[in-house]
Order: sequence, then C-alpha cells, then structure tokens
Amino acid sequence: MAERETESTRVYLRFKEIFGGRRRGAGRRKRGGDDGPSSIPFGSGRDPKGIGDVMNTLTDRLGWDSTLSQAELINRWAEVAGESTAAHSEPVGIEGGMLTVKCDSTAWATQLRLMRVEIMNRIATSFPDAGIDSIRFQGPNVPSFKRGPRSVQGRGVRDTYG
Repeated sequence: MAERETESTRVYLRFKEIFGGRRRGAGRRKRGGDDGPSSIPFGSGRDPKGIGDVMNTLTDRLGWDSTLSQAELINRWAEVAGESTAAHSEPVGIEGGMLTVKCDSTAWATQLRLMRVEIMNRIATSFPDAGIDSIRFQGPNVPSFKRGPRSVQGRGVRDTYG
C-alpha cells in the first residue's frame, strides 16, 4: 500500500533539509575529552528563548518576513485605510510590490486614489517588510459593449443628434 505524502510530511522533510537531521551519534555522549564551551552550564547560548524569538529567527532564516507582512497587511486593511473606507474597499492581492485594492464604486476608487500618499505612508510605517511600492485602486467591473451579444459594429453607441 503506497503511502501518500501529506503536507505535514513535506514540511517536516523541508525543515529537516534546512536545519539538518540528527547526526549519527548526536544523542550519544563521548567518554572523556572536552565537550567544548557549549556544554558548560550557564554558558553562552544556553539560555532558553521565548517562542516569539524562535519564530522570528525561523521566519527570517527562511525568508518569510515579506510574505507574512503582506498577509498581515491584507488582514489589517481596516486599520490601514480606516473603518469607513475599508467597508467600501478590499485588498485583492499583492504582485511585484503592487497592492491591488478593489472598490465598491468608481467614486470610492477615485477617493482612495486621492488618499494614496496617506495610505502608502501608513503601510510604510506599519508594514515595512511588506515591500509595497505602489497601490492600484480598481472600480467595480462594468459591462463592456465591445464584445458579446450587445456588441455594435463600427464606432458603437453614440449620440445621434446632429
């Protein structure tokens, strides 16, 4: 029976690859000889560390700081843009340093374009690791008459007075 590789198995193998597995003989003690400075009680490097310090070191070592900061920015959009503004806008993604925000109406998209500098300053101070260089505000998707069943040949629908 073939065993399926689960996500947890892949994560374990990836961590084992990065941090190295137990080396042969790592659990055994040597007889005699000097164990070096790492085995001295109360020596440097022996102090316990908090889980926050360990996670910060891990995310920094694996290069996850930017991705985690971007996810936190999207989750905390209401704090960045303000409650009333966030009720009418939603960040939809970050690609190549550009944050894309979808707005309920073209009026809200225009208003947010006017607030672009203020929002970018808040992002730069609150989420410096996110790597956001610019913001694009999109209005709602409106129907286009260029293709589809309502398409018109030529110049399309125009004012006929004249």
